[in-house]
Amino acid sequence: MPSLTSSRPEGLRLPDPQLDARVSAGLLAVEELLRASVVSEYPFVTTAARHLVDAGGKRFRPLLALLAAEFGDPQAPGVVPSAVVVELTHLATLYHDDVMDEAPLRRGAASANARWDNTVAILTGDFLFARASDLLADLGPAAVRIQARTFERLCTGQIRETVGPADGEDPIAHHVEVLADKTGSLIATAGRFGAMMAGAPPEAVETLASFGERIGVAFQLADDLVDITSERSQSGKTPGTDLREGVATLAVLHARTSTEPADARLLELTAGPIHDDAAHAEALALLRAHPAIGLARAEAHRWADDARALLGSLPAGPARDALELLCDYVVDRTG
Repeated sequence: MPSLTSSRPEGLRLPDPQLDARVSAGLLAVEELLRASVVSEYPFVTTAARHLVDAGGKRFRPLLALLAAEFGDPQAPGVVPSAVVVELTHLATLYHDDVMDEAPLRRGAASANARWDNTVAILTGDFLFARASDLLADLGPAAVRIQARTFERLCTGQIRETVGPADGEDPIAHHVEVLADKTGSLIATAGRFGAMMAGAPPEAVETLASFGERIGVAFQLADDLVDITSERSQSGKTPGTDLREGVATLAVLHARTSTEPADARLLELTAGPIHDDAAHAEALALLRAHPAIGLARAEAHRWADDARALLGSLPAGPARDALELLCDYVVDRTG
């Protein structure tokens, strides 16, 4: 088992030393409970459940929960367990996503479905959902209801992504709505749980949930751009993975609106999965040079700016400053 360390988004340090120390201690507590929560009496189940926990990750959702808790009592007993509930839920969805996407890698290591098989990956995700529910039961019926509604949105978003936009529906608007359900909803719950468990005022709880939704969409839009623009992977995936798998992220959807003859080759290449390495490299180069990248980057900035605008109603101080820094961090990764 790897040594226990505080995990957070790469390069993100909070300027206030006392807040940074509290958040670092909170993230260590999250990591400790997270690892304890995936231990089973059956060793193989523990190994499978630890697979993605040990692979690390940004722990963006627990970080937001801890920062949201600063608007109440950050040491309240429900804060860390609620952050772990959100991270367990996130990890569980990754096991399921990798099966649906037939992904061979996750966070730079073999995905669970590649290391074992789809059945093990699906059941391991279910195991993590069960452990999240076990922790949740101690946090009260209101928290259980919030989690249920969040899970409904996660499932709805995945179904809508799988089915695709309805006839006549704008593919770009559909895509952003899917991101709000699949990513924004759980990050919103991280903000809501952290503030709620800390006893923050109701209006602050609502603000932090709304902030989480918007920063969550910005976060996913930025991740999708990084997948296209980075020469090295910043997300544990090989750059251009979405493109290779035929997943149409926002930049591709913007490119598809082009009627320019010069874009015909890019539209041909991005019509579906790309199996040939040379064609993949060509598509990646064409997309990186296309104005669609700028449009997608502007959309990520717009969601981050919308999130930032909500913070004015929160008390000024290091915690609010940290959330503003988070808005910059999310979009600065896109270049």
